[in-house]
Amino acid sequence: MSETIEEKIKSYRTAPFDARFPNTNQTRNCFQNYLDYHRCNKALSATDQDVAPCDWYQRVYKSLCPMSWVSKWDEAIESGSFPGKI
Repeated sequence: MSETIEEKIKSYRTAPFDARFPNTNQTRNCFQNYLDYHRCNKALSATDQDVAPCDWYQRVYKSLCPMSWVSKWDEAIESGSFPGKI
């Protein structure tokens, strides 16, 4: 019954429980998954590896984060003023 990463991503519906963020407020979870996606993408791209495993983080942050926040963070990354360490 072992599923591959691709099968898990395809059957993904919404963000699963994350023990690091047990509270109702999922703001920090949203931001952490956004950072994890960009860190994963940067690390795998730098070594010329497939970035498909990073899709998990993208799906999680897209289900948790308001799109207005994501667009604001994307603009901040482009302008070089993003507060997180990627």
